[in-house]
Amino acid sequence: MMRALSLTVASFIAVACAPSSGNAEASNSAKPFEATPVATFNEPWAMTFVPGTPYALITEKSGKLKLWQADGPVRDVAGVPAVDYGGQGGFGDVVVAPDFASSNMVYLSWVEAGTNDTRGAVVGRAKLEYQGSQPKLVGLQKIWEQNPKVTGRGHYGHRLAFSPDGKYLFIASGERQKFDPAQDMNGNLGKVLRIFPDGSVPKDNPFYDSANPVKSQIWSLGHRNPLGLTFDDKGQLWNQEMGPRHGDELNLVKPGANYGYPKASNGDHYDGRDIPDHTPSDGFEAPKAFWVPAISPGGLMFYNGDLFPAWKGSLFIGGLGGEALIRVRVNGETVEKADHWPMDARIREVEQGPDGAVWLLEDGGEGRLLKLTPKP
Repeated sequence: MMRALSLTVASFIAVACAPSSGNAEASNSAKPFEATPVATFNEPWAMTFVPGTPYALITEKSGKLKLWQADGPVRDVAGVPAVDYGGQGGFGDVVVAPDFASSNMVYLSWVEAGTNDTRGAVVGRAKLEYQGSQPKLVGLQKIWEQNPKVTGRGHYGHRLAFSPDGKYLFIASGERQKFDPAQDMNGNLGKVLRIFPDGSVPKDNPFYDSANPVKSQIWSLGHRNPLGLTFDDKGQLWNQEMGPRHGDELNLVKPGANYGYPKASNGDHYDGRDIPDHTPSDGFEAPKAFWVPAISPGGLMFYNGDLFPAWKGSLFIGGLGGEALIRVRVNGETVEKADHWPMDARIREVEQGPDGAVWLLEDGGEGRLLKLTPKP
């Protein structure tokens, strides 16, 4: 878009992309849920429930892994890796292996330092021993890393999701605020990657090249700062990512697809430079939904529980700068914005609990763990 028209166009887009309930945010009284605080953490980043147990694992960005349980003590998990903490970096995601019942394996992402003031995200796995008074990780093994490591402390991404069949691990990797790496096929920055759970690379990946192991990991490219990654009940992979200045995206992630950044976006650079909008003829995969003004999306979750029947088949996005919880209805490969509830706090993570309750982690030094249940 031309800069002279940016305000007019942005205003139009804001209306066109507003939730279906209208431009105004729903009031607290309109929320169909009660939000109950159950614990407080220091800069919590991600959480996952441990199947077959009363526990959840919660990462704190500064480097701690917590084992939480309702009506019980919150304990530190020993054996965690050292993290490079600062800016947007530190401890990241945590997910359990699909075969956790037999393997006790968990997968984690974090930031590690490199040489010459560089750093990058890595992914590792370890067995979780949670019986007894001291839970711990055993046999931690690094299986993936951002390549190349670069300077700066932003846009790591490092969200994780297993495919529904459990065969593949998908990793969302940010472009590290360096722009061009998102289109560079010799690195894995600004990409979604697909690997096997042991870190090896499937030969049917869309860009597999036996002479280029990093390129071989790539599932899709042209991503900016992907902070959410999840599958729906049809086996479709979705990601959300922060746009530049506005233009936050919800994408249906397809193998081999290029999502355009930094060559196309519905936002612009923070310094005012224009980025061409997505158009049908630009050769890039356009987002299924985008937000102008920005919501600064945090976690991403697909809901299939029974506690909120009206929410089945919906994606939930946490709003950081937007301080909101956003529901997006999924219909095949299309989506419809459904609800936008103000939460009066930055929402970093969204998860579904075993009973169908929705759980949120607030961002920051006194970030609360909230349990959402239906209003009586």
